[in-house]
Amino acid sequence: MSLRNSLLAFAAATSLTGAASAETIAITHAKIVTLGSAGQIADGSVIVKDGRITSVGANIAIPAGARIIDAQGHMVTPGVVASNTNLGAGEVEGEASSDDYAGASDHISAAFDVSLGVNPASMLIPVARLGGVTRAVIVPELQGRGDKKGEKLFAGQVAVIDLSGSANSITRRSAALSVDASSGAAARLGGSHGSVLQRLEADLDEAVSYGANKGGYEHGTHRPFEQSKEDLEALQPIVQGKEPLLVEVHRAADIRRVIELGKRLKLKVILDGVEEGWQVAGDIAASGYPVLVDPQTDLPNQFESLNSRMENAGLLAAAGVTIVVKPPYTGHYARQVRYNAGYAVAHGLPWEAGIAAITRNPAQVFGFAEKTGRIEPGLDADLVVWSGDPLEMLTVPLHVLVKGEEQPMTSRAQDLARRYGALDPAQPPAYRH
Repeated sequence: MSLRNSLLAFAAATSLTGAASAETIAITHAKIVTLGSAGQIADGSVIVKDGRITSVGANIAIPAGARIIDAQGHMVTPGVVASNTNLGAGEVEGEASSDDYAGASDHISAAFDVSLGVNPASMLIPVARLGGVTRAVIVPELQGRGDKKGEKLFAGQVAVIDLSGSANSITRRSAALSVDASSGAAARLGGSHGSVLQRLEADLDEAVSYGANKGGYEHGTHRPFEQSKEDLEALQPIVQGKEPLLVEVHRAADIRRVIELGKRLKLKVILDGVEEGWQVAGDIAASGYPVLVDPQTDLPNQFESLNSRMENAGLLAAAGVTIVVKPPYTGHYARQVRYNAGYAVAHGLPWEAGIAAITRNPAQVFGFAEKTGRIEPGLDADLVVWSGDPLEMLTVPLHVLVKGEEQPMTSRAQDLARRYGALDPAQPPAYRH
């Protein structure tokens, strides 16, 4: 193809994208769970224009020329957020070359930017969309590529993406900083739970010292720093309380100590894991720190989570803790996050709190509530029309919108099934059913 034809093709694709985002859509006759000021609307409409929600309510006027999606009484919720996943940054679990979520090195750890490795064309993204997922919170890990990641504490910057599959799918590049304070970190660093917390405090103190004396660092008049300049710079928003520290922690005693450390250093903290959180629910609630939980972790695989129980999310929410429900595993299971919310509701979490735990709450906790998480005018139109209760396993999305664009309800797995499921009988046996 000539350069001229390539440019024309690009212009055509760009104009089509613009046309799609400029489309006006009206979702009508819907039971709307707004999770905003309007609460639940028994029979209402959502109007979408230029990718954003312009109005929501009962008995509102439908714009002339709008494309109608008749929900026929089905439920509409904000798009689901899959938190603590590697969606878009990992493709094949058994193939190290497809791992872009474990990038910390001897020189780069806190500064590792996982968003730079995101592949919007990942085959896992359409699969997640089929579960109603419209945004994902990508949390880097220290394990991967042979698990040879050195003695680092920080895994890197947490990113948020939308699942439109477009080139500009990054919602936030630095939504939090991931750090492991579990027994896994203790084993990797050759110490104990206590030494991990000491190391964390020392690294944060060093970042404070660097921030107060950057000139000394540049001119070599300050004592040598253990961390690289890139990592020290990346820690500045954390020690200044501008961005949250996402801390993986499980044991009740360790949760208390992380809370104490956060208060002492005036940090914004998000607690991840907290299997024994129900035992210190009052302490967590008093701290104001939100938590990420997997409601299915009721069978401990480490001593630090001996008191795991499926009522954890419900008990924490009853104490006043903000709950974010995460998927049972990373990328390949991102679409199952709503099932996890259903498990939590089955074990004591109120139904609407379960919906909020996979929509509004992650948007608030990871700093993109101004874009999505609720159905309110001015927000991006991340919307799902469901066949039934979103927390029921047999329910499926009927329509999925990401930033106002309706997404195809198909994936590569389905395409392959259609392709090879109806072959001519003359084809070789290996290609038949």
